[in-house]
Amino acid sequence: MTPPVHRSDLADCTATELLQLFQSGEASPVDATRAVLARIDALNPQLKAFCLVAHETALQAASSSETRWQQFRQGGAPCGELDGVPVSIKDLILTRGMATLRGSHTVDATQPWEVDAPVTARLREAGAVILGKTNTPEFGCKGETNSPRTGITRNPWDLSKTPGGSSGGAAAAVASGMGPLAVGTDGAGSVRIPAAFCGNVGLKPSFGRVPAYPLSPFGSVAHLGPHSRSVSDAALMMNVLKKPDARDWTSLPPDNSDYLQGLEDGIRGLRIAWSPTLGYARNVHPEVARSVAQAVALLSELGAHVEQIDPGFDDPLEITTGLWFAGAWTVWNTLTPAQQALTDPDFRAEALLGEKLSLLDIQRLHLQRGALGSQMRQFMQRFDLLVTPSVAVPAFAARPAGHTPMDPVAMLGWTPFSYPFNLTQQPASTVPCGLTSDSLPIGLQFVGPMFGDALVLRASRAYEAARTGTVDFARPVMPH
Repeated sequence: MTPPVHRSDLADCTATELLQLFQSGEASPVDATRAVLARIDALNPQLKAFCLVAHETALQAASSSETRWQQFRQGGAPCGELDGVPVSIKDLILTRGMATLRGSHTVDATQPWEVDAPVTARLREAGAVILGKTNTPEFGCKGETNSPRTGITRNPWDLSKTPGGSSGGAAAAVASGMGPLAVGTDGAGSVRIPAAFCGNVGLKPSFGRVPAYPLSPFGSVAHLGPHSRSVSDAALMMNVLKKPDARDWTSLPPDNSDYLQGLEDGIRGLRIAWSPTLGYARNVHPEVARSVAQAVALLSELGAHVEQIDPGFDDPLEITTGLWFAGAWTVWNTLTPAQQALTDPDFRAEALLGEKLSLLDIQRLHLQRGALGSQMRQFMQRFDLLVTPSVAVPAFAARPAGHTPMDPVAMLGWTPFSYPFNLTQQPASTVPCGLTSDSLPIGLQFVGPMFGDALVLRASRAYEAARTGTVDFARPVMPH
């Protein structure tokens, strides 16, 4: 039996809680949307999580949802899976009626915006209330969220800190109650980094499980996935996002399973590989290392067979950044000289590093990536899951674009646990597992075998359920 919801503010409810309230009639989608919009009005000037808030259209969608729920309670047709739930869309993802500016002065906001990307279309079909667009660095080019167009997005746990990136706006919004769900993208950790920094749940699904259109210029490292405040909400959202779309020729065959089924089955008997450093991460913050080790001990208590072992590959930083810089150079060459002059200095630096790569260099990177993917497929035959820290460090200072000369280490050297699994395309989640002495969230990462998305969610839920009641990591201490 689902426990009753007791929240003083609907903006603090999870999506699952809101749906329970809508079904019972104790609250309406209009109530929830107004509460979230009020939270956005109060906090967004400080956080800069949103670059566009669609007050009017959100309330119109909420009113339509409220009518559907009234009809449902009178014996009408079932409502959509997310009917009335407020959701935000990262500003790299096409959204009908809303400009998708990609954090860039090079995009013309006045052009027609008539196309929904697959994830946006699926959310509309499910009845979700689209609040607006969340901030990203220009073209999603880095693990911080700052750009010439939108400024610096900040972490709701500490306004002097970054929420991470590139889905930093999405993570800051979810953590602060500016909507319980958000869609992000992850090309080298861009869902998991900010989810870990902001104390949220984030999932990078198997590549192709969530359809994309248009495909990322950064290639097949780019995934789309949910940000949420609970694993159940992430599973609920994945049931919607994973529905097929013919526009994505790289997408996987339809998956008709329900990710909520079996979510509470636990991890007893599962074989878990525990790697504190992946064999090469030398600068893991001691408080991160300690919290994650304690979380892994809890996995053993839950009945998993945990073995400390490294997968046995070298740091693939140069592979990741090489392919990324090549993508940046590709985008750079779609811009006019006048547009190039408007770009983020970090993006410009990445593009110029990409210019230095030869065709042979890029082909070698692809071959190295293939070898890594094969090695991980073989490693995962021995284990059900791999567990690591999500990010090696807690959230660091929020800084403007161009604060540090761009190179592979500056770009991603501080997040050695995220980018390998974009290269291998495996599903990976982050769940909060503790706080530093400065009250900054720490994340625990679950990596599954390819196509093991449901298993990653199940393990994430097992850990989440076991630590519930010790401390509520998902709520930053921030005045509303």
